[in-house]
Amino acid sequence: MASPDFTKLAVLIDADNTSPSVVEELLAEIAKYGTASVKRAYGDWTTPQLRGWKDVLNAHAIQPMQQFAYTTGKNSTDSALIIDAMDLLYTGDLDGFCLVSSDSDFTKLASRLRESGKPVYGFGERRTPEALRVACDKFVYLDVLRSSDKEREPSTDVPTTSAPSRRSTNELRGDARLVRLLREGVSASSDDDGWAHLGVVGSYVAKQSPDFDSRNWGYAKLVDLVTAIGLFEVSRQAGQGVLVREKPKGQASAKAGGDRLAGDKPAGDKPAAEKPADEPPTIKVTSKRTTSKRTAAKRAAAKKTAE
Repeated sequence: MASPDFTKLAVLIDADNTSPSVVEELLAEIAKYGTASVKRAYGDWTTPQLRGWKDVLNAHAIQPMQQFAYTTGKNSTDSALIIDAMDLLYTGDLDGFCLVSSDSDFTKLASRLRESGKPVYGFGERRTPEALRVACDKFVYLDVLRSSDKEREPSTDVPTTSAPSRRSTNELRGDARLVRLLREGVSASSDDDGWAHLGVVGSYVAKQSPDFDSRNWGYAKLVDLVTAIGLFEVSRQAGQGVLVREKPKGQASAKAGGDRLAGDKPAGDKPAAEKPADEPPTIKVTSKRTTSKRTAAKRAAAKKTAE
């Protein structure tokens, strides 16, 4: 695929299932993967539930796609988005798709787009069904994009979740799935010495779990997450980027911080030999000749004193 600067993406937003308060951060995240050449939001704009979208659509040049709800209980918005996505697949000169929704109805669409060789980036709430998450090449939870220090207008139709708090070392180690994914990623990507490029590890893990994101645990970067968990050695070398390998058993400290944790012994260092507890005390041995000289000297000193 071309570099992000030349990768053209279609951003298709299910406004019925997405809050307008996250659009700014959403588009900033999408810019990491490419250029949003097509930006469309789908919904019935005559309903009061979508009134918060008007200013957002204008501010970010997002094209509103009107779809009236002709029948109660039927989501016509989904059908309109799916039809447009397939039209863009065959007629648009696009490199990938961004589907913004928490609705499982788009699972088949994501799978179909990937079958055509187009990467699919999904964005949705935590309640998004697993089927949709794993159907995407990468899935990002919208709550990790929200800034906790910004006051936002509450949505009247879609519940939102605050940004995830940073997990402690013990909490990270207690997440069996996280530990397993990282260990498998390092093992699959490592050289003969056990070292692996962190970027390769991240790519491997993302393929196994499309919704994997260090921000889900409150860490901005993968290297911060790997360091915090304290189970891996981290090395930063010029020209090689960040390298990581699993620590030998017994060396993983309960506290994370830095490439070598407090109390850890450097790999390869051997402990000093200790004397066995039942070893007899050391006895200083002198030669017979030395003992004779000392005895003669003592006798001479005694004789002189007596005279």
